[in-house]
Amino acid sequence: MREELKIDNDQATKEMLESEEYKYGFTTEVDQEIFPKGLNEDIVRKISAKKNEPKWLLDFRLNAYKRWLRMEDPDWAKLNIDKIDYNEMSYFASPKKAPDSLDDIDPEILETYDKLGIPLEEQKMLEGVAVDAVFDSVSLVTTFKDKLAELGIIFCSFRKLLKNTKL
Repeated sequence: MREELKIDNDQATKEMLESEEYKYGFTTEVDQEIFPKGLNEDIVRKISAKKNEPKWLLDFRLNAYKRWLRMEDPDWAKLNIDKIDYNEMSYFASPKKAPDSLDDIDPEILETYDKLGIPLEEQKMLEGVAVDAVFDSVSLVTTFKDKLAELGIIFCSFRKLLKNTKL
């Protein structure tokens, strides 16, 4: 029989974990725009405006947000998880300088992908594997874009799709 997994929010445990360096990960320091913590209609509108989304998409997002407010958190079997405070998170972060090509990407971001084992230079890529490199919700570059286009495959971010297509 499986024992119930309990996630402990004991203060001493928190302090110990916060004082140690996270050995399984890292952060990438780049100049970025980050919205304040919290989720409300104003934040949804700001995100939509930042992405230059059409009104129909803003309306869709606002309706989804209102529906989400009425939802209840799931009650996971065999887990005791504290309620998530959704207002303690930021819902938008984006590098301030948007790259036009692979050459324009911040070297810190390129280093991050290298650390993850995801080379973005096409000559280093495995043949036949395309990558859409996304960093903080922003599609930075898609490898093999020309080759994909020759095959009739359009590989682009949702933002670019909205900008270049009449929906």
